[in-house]
Amino acid sequence: MKKIRKKNIEKPSLEIARLIGRAALDKKAEDLLILDVHEISSFTDYFVIMSGRSTRHVQGLAEVIDGELRLKKLKEGSTEGLQEGHWVLLDYGDVVVHVFYTDERAFYDLEGLWHDAPRIEVEEA
Repeated sequence: MKKIRKKNIEKPSLEIARLIGRAALDKKAEDLLILDVHEISSFTDYFVIMSGRSTRHVQGLAEVIDGELRLKKLKEGSTEGLQEGHWVLLDYGDVVVHVFYTDERAFYDLEGLWHDAPRIEVEEA
């Protein structure tokens, strides 16, 4: 198991969410959105939500994000749904990433479920 660099343990969760957003956009993520849920959620600070055009694109986005955080030794996380490629969840504790196949995202509507959460636009991220 790789150790997380000591200087990165205290890295603000918004900074990590922004890093994830940049890595995903570099891989052509669609409709990227960061939700600030720290005041309405007890289990995480930020959701990063994005869509992929195909199951392979969804899988590729998840792999790039996880690889970027591991490369920088920022966070160790857990992954669910990678094999299926319809909804991949990457849990890094204070940042939870949802990578959806486009139709799945519309069906589950996390943005609607967490409508009270302030949105951080991609331009701000």
